[in-house]
Amino acid sequence: MKLKKLLSSLLSTNAAFVILLLLQIFFLLFMVTRLGERFILVYFLLIVLDIILLVYITNKNEPISYRMAWIVAISVFPLFGGVSYLFLKLSQQFPKSLDMRNQKQSKELLVQDKNVVKDLSESCPDSLNLARYISDYGLYPVYRNTDTHYFTLGEMQFDELIAELEKAKHFIFLEFFIISKGYMFDTISELLIRKAKEGIDVRLMYDGIGTGMLNSVKPFRRLEENGVKCKVFNPFRPMISSVQNNRDHRKIVVIDGHTAFNGGTNLADEYINRIERFGHWKDTAIMVRGQAVWNYTVMFLQLWEKAESDEIRKFSPPLKSIDDASPADGFIQPFSDSPLDEEPVGKRVYLELISNARNYVCITTPYLILDEEMTNALGFAAKKGVDVRIITPHIPDKWYVHMIAWNNYERLTAMGVKIYEYTPGFIHAKTCVADGLTAVVGTINFDYRSFYLHFECGSVLYNVSVIKDIVSDFEKTISASHLITAEECSKRPVVKKIAGAILNIFAPLL
Repeated sequence: MKLKKLLSSLLSTNAAFVILLLLQIFFLLFMVTRLGERFILVYFLLIVLDIILLVYITNKNEPISYRMAWIVAISVFPLFGGVSYLFLKLSQQFPKSLDMRNQKQSKELLVQDKNVVKDLSESCPDSLNLARYISDYGLYPVYRNTDTHYFTLGEMQFDELIAELEKAKHFIFLEFFIISKGYMFDTISELLIRKAKEGIDVRLMYDGIGTGMLNSVKPFRRLEENGVKCKVFNPFRPMISSVQNNRDHRKIVVIDGHTAFNGGTNLADEYINRIERFGHWKDTAIMVRGQAVWNYTVMFLQLWEKAESDEIRKFSPPLKSIDDASPADGFIQPFSDSPLDEEPVGKRVYLELISNARNYVCITTPYLILDEEMTNALGFAAKKGVDVRIITPHIPDKWYVHMIAWNNYERLTAMGVKIYEYTPGFIHAKTCVADGLTAVVGTINFDYRSFYLHFECGSVLYNVSVIKDIVSDFEKTISASHLITAEECSKRPVVKKIAGAILNIFAPLL
């Protein structure tokens, strides 16, 4: 048991990244000792390479924080900084041509109903530009006739998920970043096997690093032997994969094309508080029924395989059967965000909600690693008199991320933003609500990795009654959280402040 835990730790996401980096360093050191007197020539060539890369990075169309992190890394570590950058870029797993193909396909499959846009402009005129942006650049249309249900905890979502999976008659699609053996996975596995034997098309996709190398073989063998189709997304390949980047961070379940689940909950027992890792685990999700489920179906199948549009259309249920079953208020726009293009849709959705808020903004996020643009947007909103409140974990899952977050606490509180830490434990929910009129629920953290490097997804809700439930849950969570004061920030030990400032420089690379 101890050996299994040790191996699990060694093969975790962060450990794999560190091991890969150390291997590169040891390789360079080995080459240096072997070169002897010729090392001076090699060192000179590396410096020339670094200078070329610094000029290249400085002029790239990438966020300034990301460029600055690499400029500092290459300048401080000239021996392997430039080589590491090249390794990272050359080992990207997905060509941009794949994203271009999906964009063309999305335009064929995801057609915006102009009548819905007209109704949105009349009902929610302030939201029209955001919906148009997501439709034009995220390629996912907005819908009516979609019912939504909000879950305040992972265990509540899990109970409803099991009930809905039992009703499946045609197909079940599941996609998770993390899958770990335990009660949650075992329960769903038995159900999926039973459904597959009934002739239902059951597919399960999981990330090769998020799930971990130990969890990516054995637990799924039995599923495959019993008819469940399993797929590893971007599997880890030592010395070839860039490990941390282009991960599938999405959490999606689609049932028969009429019901979908999306939120922060992965397929592991800590997410439903069956086991305790970082105190009480607070997560949220939504269940969607109706026309908008088609967006989830398309985004799943596009990542599953290079299917033709006609093949994907086979999974679209008759619209009448959906409309009759889903009378609903408001509008919903599920969307996906890809790291393969230069359009950070998730980040810009958050920025729009923050910038256009008139009264308040409520945010929950497990990670608060912000660039200058997001920091200024939050601070400017607070300075305008908007009540900006953010809830983060009190018990972190990554100590260095928590230290960087505290570095941001000091800057944000000085500008009037209110930061709360969820004292019972770890809050993993990713939600944002503006004025009780517009909200986002999904998988997108407030950090560089979610904004630029991962495949993510979420749902924007416009004037939907369930937004009241999200706000109510936020207020309840605030009552169990501690308000971080400017005095607490100023009294932090100098060593922690310095460490946080240094880590913040390299935050986009962590």
